[in-house]
Amino acid sequence: MNDYLNRVGRPAPVASGGLPAPVQQPAGGGSKKIKGRIDGLKLIFVIMLGAVAVLLIALVAYIVVYKTDVSVTSKVNKDQYQAVFLNSADGQVYFGKLKELNRNYYQLSDIYYVRVQTVQPDKNTTQTQQSISLAKLGNEIHGPEDVMYINKDSVMFWENLKADGQVVKAITEYVKNGATQATPTPNTSPTPTVKK
Repeated sequence: MNDYLNRVGRPAPVASGGLPAPVQQPAGGGSKKIKGRIDGLKLIFVIMLGAVAVLLIALVAYIVVYKTDVSVTSKVNKDQYQAVFLNSADGQVYFGKLKELNRNYYQLSDIYYVRVQTVQPDKNTTQTQQSISLAKLGNEIHGPEDVMYINKDSVMFWENLKADGQVVKAITEYVKNGATQATPTPNTSPTPTVKK
């Protein structure tokens, strides 16, 4: 610093031949400052490059996770009933109107499920028969509402049901008859009935 102050008011030294003499820099002072600035810029560049890489990875993860989910759920036909098969030990299946509630849950409404009852044999037969019927959700002892929220991890698969299938025909008949209780049908019947 003193060297700078001493040089401020003096003319530049002249070498032989009338040209100004080269000014000597203090040993290592200026080049260290420049080198320090370059190292700082490199560090900032590396940090910015890392931040961009993290953002790109997050964007790809978002697209893979969320867009895949939406494309499967978009296959739900809102005009039809769906069968929802759960990952349960008893293989429970529910029939109703399925929609995506959020990224973790489905909502199923207007719900029916299969009820299997064993019919005791009468005096003339020794074989037991099973009565298979559809039951409307809501009349059980615990009195649930006719809506169910199902964790997507609990769903093995779901499928849209055709209007001419046996399940949809039984539901349509149940609704047409004013939701009156139907009698159970033996498993030999081609079309199940709905019990309230």
